[in-house]
Amino acid sequence: MVIVLGHWAEHLTQAFQIYALGWPRPEAGGVLGLAFPVLVTSEWLHYVYAIVMMVAFVILRHGFTGRSRTWWNAAMWIQVWHHFEHLLLLVQALTAANLMGAKVPTSIAQLAFPRVELHLFYNAVVFLPMVVAMVLHMRPRPAERALMRCSCAVGASA
Repeated sequence: MVIVLGHWAEHLTQAFQIYALGWPRPEAGGVLGLAFPVLVTSEWLHYVYAIVMMVAFVILRHGFTGRSRTWWNAAMWIQVWHHFEHLLLLVQALTAANLMGAKVPTSIAQLAFPRVELHLFYNAVVFLPMVVAMVLHMRPRPAERALMRCSCAVGASA
């Protein structure tokens, strides 16, 4: 969760730099991107983050039951698509053959939406069902609690 929130902070800072401070997009690198510009431009870094997230969804999936599992699965499948988009960007960066003749590596959704806004959108549509899943996991119905293998639900006995 720390990594996810840190990732959110970077993208929100980048959006703030663009919209509130009026910085040109190439100069808006978030906090870490200002000190280490390669973090913003590296497709490898973004791809590894997408893989780590996808693996975490799969590993943690078994801890969710009932309604929380449904929401967790939704977040996981959205992350699968997000991963595919980053794989597409990475392949383009490695081959210098960009989608639709674009000047820079371009994802499918980026053909219609600017990259900064698209990343905020992807982060939101993965994050929101993930949060719903965690809230429902912490507050299970009796039938869901009976299937749980952990004691992290509110009011659960250790």
